[in-house]
Amino acid sequence: MDALKEKILQSGKVIDNRLVKVDSFLNHQVDIELLNKIGKEFQKRFGNKNVTKILTLEASGIAIACITAQYFNVPVVFAKKHEANNLDKNRYETKVYSFTKDTLYNIKVAKEYLQPADKILIIDDFLAYGQAMAGLIDLVKQAGAEIAGIGIMIEKSFQKGREMIKDPDIQLESLAIIEAIQNGKITFNK
Repeated sequence: MDALKEKILQSGKVIDNRLVKVDSFLNHQVDIELLNKIGKEFQKRFGNKNVTKILTLEASGIAIACITAQYFNVPVVFAKKHEANNLDKNRYETKVYSFTKDTLYNIKVAKEYLQPADKILIIDDFLAYGQAMAGLIDLVKQAGAEIAGIGIMIEKSFQKGREMIKDPDIQLESLAIIEAIQNGKITFNK
């Protein structure tokens, strides 16, 4: 998706030739016009999948998932990373390691929000090492629901996260695939 690639090159900041900081349009300040284009693109790519819910992981995936959900007219469910007194104890849980934060999270979703009849579109901001995606897939499988597809805003293919998605029948669509980061420069997949 050209508009996203241009925005990454314009506003993204490379850290240590492995991280791409996109807080100026996604993680801290949100570019709604760009996210609307992203939501429409995901709808174009997954519109034939009879999606009943969109699943993401807090926090950065929420904005993309919410904008995308309006084009599918379905609710968004987000897996929570942190425990809270009001969080339902009847839930699905799995562990996810964040390389960005160097932290192991126990992510969770209340069972009432993921049902066996659901067709889940998983949406997230980044696919890097694939830990978050493996965790979200595990939650859907625990629920006995169907994965309608996976939509990723930015994939860093050199970190091999795609390989964590073991099922070749799952449609995985990344809107911008970064092939390499060298000397602070981003190269996209052709």
